[in-house]
Amino acid sequence: MAEPTRFEQGMATRRSVLGNPHVDAAVARKTDFDDDFQTFITEGAWGSVWSRPGLSKRERSMLTIALLAALGHDEEVAMHVRATVNTGCSPDDIKEALLHVAVYAGVPAANRAFRIAKDELARRETGQ
Repeated sequence: MAEPTRFEQGMATRRSVLGNPHVDAAVARKTDFDDDFQTFITEGAWGSVWSRPGLSKRERSMLTIALLAALGHDEEVAMHVRATVNTGCSPDDIKEALLHVAVYAGVPAANRAFRIAKDELARRETGQ
């Protein structure tokens, strides 16, 4: 049996982290304009980095949330907080990652990310 391509591995990892509904929606929104970009993130982020054996999905989730929070990428923070249901990253893990953001990237960045994480975790608890 042949090894999966980087795209196939990336798509499998992307689906395992973000869930089929999210990935299916992203694929459905894809156009000729962003097709190359979607291939790039599937192969690069998901097929190369997220698929590596060195860290668990839980650890990658914590790192990703912290980096996105530090950079102020609110929509991506929310998406990756939602994805923690699939990665094993607990609310306490998210809290610890965001405390690091406060120290190393600034209180305003952490404050914003804590608000986003609280909202997403509350939605999960209420089933929204």
